[in-house]
Amino acid sequence: MPKKAETKTQIPKQNYVPPASYDQWMVGKAEHYWKVLGPGLTTGAADDDPSGIATYSQAGSQFGFRFLWLSLFTFPLMGVVQEMCARIGLVTGQGLAANIKHHYPRWVLMLCAGLLFIANSFNIGADLGAMAQAVQLIVPQAPFTLLVIGFSLLILFLLIMMPYGKYARYLKWLTIALLSYVFAALMVHLPWSQVLRGTFLPAMSFSREQIFLVTAILGTTISPYLFFWQTSQEVEEEILAGRKTIKSRKLTSLQEIKDMRTDVWSGMFVSNVVMFFIIAACAATLFAHGITDIKTAKDAAEALRPFAGNAATWLFAIGIIGTGLLAVPILAGSASYAISESFGWKEGLYRKLKQAWAFYGVIIISMLAGLIMNFVGLDPIKGLIYAAILNALVAPIVLFLIVRLSSKPKIMGEYVNGGWSKTFGWIVVVVMTVAGLATIISII
Repeated sequence: MPKKAETKTQIPKQNYVPPASYDQWMVGKAEHYWKVLGPGLTTGAADDDPSGIATYSQAGSQFGFRFLWLSLFTFPLMGVVQEMCARIGLVTGQGLAANIKHHYPRWVLMLCAGLLFIANSFNIGADLGAMAQAVQLIVPQAPFTLLVIGFSLLILFLLIMMPYGKYARYLKWLTIALLSYVFAALMVHLPWSQVLRGTFLPAMSFSREQIFLVTAILGTTISPYLFFWQTSQEVEEEILAGRKTIKSRKLTSLQEIKDMRTDVWSGMFVSNVVMFFIIAACAATLFAHGITDIKTAKDAAEALRPFAGNAATWLFAIGIIGTGLLAVPILAGSASYAISESFGWKEGLYRKLKQAWAFYGVIIISMLAGLIMNFVGLDPIKGLIYAAILNALVAPIVLFLIVRLSSKPKIMGEYVNGGWSKTFGWIVVVVMTVAGLATIISII
């Protein structure tokens, strides 16, 4: 009998990568992934602003590894909410404030926008002060006044004068500053058995101090300014791609939604990884040596020096400066988007100053308000407390509106919330409502 011809297993062409080109294929995949990253990455990174760093440092210094599990808990909550915001922007072609204005009473939006502006101004003031103090950790002779004014002018110059395309890339590359916290944590030789226990075994005694800290972490990770910024930046990206009219921006494809989800979930993952390592670093050093009186990000960075050396302190300080340069413009910009859309003003960072005076005017006023707070004797901790109260009032209302908007087929069409998204969305609304009430009660 003739020998039966051997058959070879056919490898689907679309999945087969010739060995010789494997490295190029991997490089291509990495380049595509980096290209997809944008508003979601920068929004997630901005969540770890200097005031957030101070909150995470307090968690680690006061309670050790006990609250590491919060980095796992907040990740899906942040991801679901920010994905809804991004989807609203992509599908409707308008910012969050414009959508709320079209579908709900105007007074609701005006109240939220006003409280957001005030809260963000407090936050900007605290962040500018923290950035100046961080520089002083590296260059002690640097004058605080000049540093605060210098950072304010630099941020305003970049926001107003730099074309949006370049500014978006600047923010994207600035997220690399967050790696400094990972490096700082790895330098202190973490006790991984305790780290894993704190990550996967939630522990909480429900004391007043612990309740306040947990609600503070929830408030600083799921913040209203992130909702408005995320939605508006999706719109800005579409305009940058040439879609100048609202009608053209509504033509969203499934691939755009897929890329957006990759971007958003990557950004939220980075945000929570940074939270994890900041808590772990402070727990392994400060808590382990009985240092629990951390109030600011500068306190945390300075307290690391005796246990982790100058390098860890400088890495922490660099992280504060980098995240401040990322977060402060987002705080100012998100408030301006909300107010400008509320009044129907021309808005957008893609516009030049002469085309959107009111939009940039709100940004300038917000920055000036934050700058002045550093010279009127207002304790930055009190400023953050006031911001926390305002955010506690605003967040549940805006979250309720986000879930409602993204669940309506008339608005979202085929990209309406699915069952799981809707369920998680309402869970976030309940969690943040409880956290908001707890924040107000614990402060009062």
